[in-house]
Amino acid sequence: MARITTGTRQSPTGRARTRASAGAGLLLLGALLTGCGAEPGEIPLSEIRPETPTATPEATPAATPGVVGAAVGAPAAAAHNGLIVSRAYTDAARTSTAIVTLSPDGTGQHQVTQPPARALDDRPDWSPDGATIAFDRTDPQTGTARLWTVLTAGGPEHQVNQLCDSGTADCANEDERAPAFSPDGKQVAFSRSWGALDPSGSHQIQYSDLYLMTPEGTDVQRLTFLTNDKPYSGAVSNPSWSPDGKQLTFEYRTSATGQPANSRAIYVVSADGTGLRQLTPWELRAGDRADWAPDGTQILFTTYPAGPDNAPGGGIYTVHPDGSAVGALTPAPSDAFYGAAAYAPDGKSIVFAQAPAGTGADLYSMRPDGTGVARLTNSADKWLSRPAWGTAEAPAAPADQVQATAQPSDQPSGQPSSAPQAPQAPRPDAQQPAQAQGQAPTEKPQAESESDSDE
Repeated sequence: MARITTGTRQSPTGRARTRASAGAGLLLLGALLTGCGAEPGEIPLSEIRPETPTATPEATPAATPGVVGAAVGAPAAAAHNGLIVSRAYTDAARTSTAIVTLSPDGTGQHQVTQPPARALDDRPDWSPDGATIAFDRTDPQTGTARLWTVLTAGGPEHQVNQLCDSGTADCANEDERAPAFSPDGKQVAFSRSWGALDPSGSHQIQYSDLYLMTPEGTDVQRLTFLTNDKPYSGAVSNPSWSPDGKQLTFEYRTSATGQPANSRAIYVVSADGTGLRQLTPWELRAGDRADWAPDGTQILFTTYPAGPDNAPGGGIYTVHPDGSAVGALTPAPSDAFYGAAAYAPDGKSIVFAQAPAGTGADLYSMRPDGTGVARLTNSADKWLSRPAWGTAEAPAAPADQVQATAQPSDQPSGQPSSAPQAPQAPRPDAQQPAQAQGQAPTEKPQAESESDSDE
């Protein structure tokens, strides 16, 4: 695994230097980044290579279709199901998105971030202690994304140190997205794309791979090399950690020149960069962020059909970590649009995004076997999506609000409360095709597809 050590940037014009180093039985070729650029004779980030070849997209282990079944493993430890974090549109024109939290029953939506006009806050993830939310923010002027954090209770957002500023080949179109905290909170996985745009006009960025760093943005390490020898072949994104912190899943989406072209699949790699393998077959078109069950025996993922973005026809599936026992949790064939899904901390529920006909997406829950579907939110205009379920408690209400709540009520004892209730669960057979979601305009081509921004 290649290591990139970063320090505090001395000035906006600082230069990045890459150096070769060896350690612990692995050839670690790193880049000391204090700004951007590579000195003559040094190795640019796009040419850092692992000691041993990793699997290529063509090396596809067979995934045996089957039914979802119980996998051998220890039962999940008892965990508290706290707040759910999601992204949501903040305006009717759908030009800006913010990070929001809500209670497990769908009530108490609270906007955590305050993005600038037309900025897109997306792909939130919880720190293990529930105190912090990491996310990416796409700049409306440049179209590039950077990593940010915010306290769960809200407050000023903080940008994580980025790898590059601008001005050199290794920093051209540099984009950092989809942060994911490790289970011990000591590392953050994220996707990084950089390089020239495809001269054929496809808007595909030259390189895209998975990286690790500390939550402060230091000790940056390149984890995968899928596009190293195949520029413009695809985009890597949406990492997710196994409960023991030893493996990560991520999405690999191929370009028009990839093999196969214009497809997507979930991959697995060890946290030390070894053992890269494809988890789902190309035919399933699995994408976005997969999620590991708390006991590590199942991996949850969503599929997306070929054709227009946000089209109905996909579904939510599970697979064992060895690639066996692929099974659907949602009806197939489907006439609804499904977005990313995530397990509850106790492993007994799943939260996911779904869009019926003529509306945007809302959040739903179901049991791990796909039964008991219940609608959690009724705010389709916000297109709530990309949920992650954590252990954080809802922030305490202000003292004046608590006092008002404590006042005697004129409502007779035993009568139904007027407090908002979770919406009724829809009938599974009432699911309908989704309406295409709006997308904030940008002049900057993205490493990820429009559907990755909208799901």
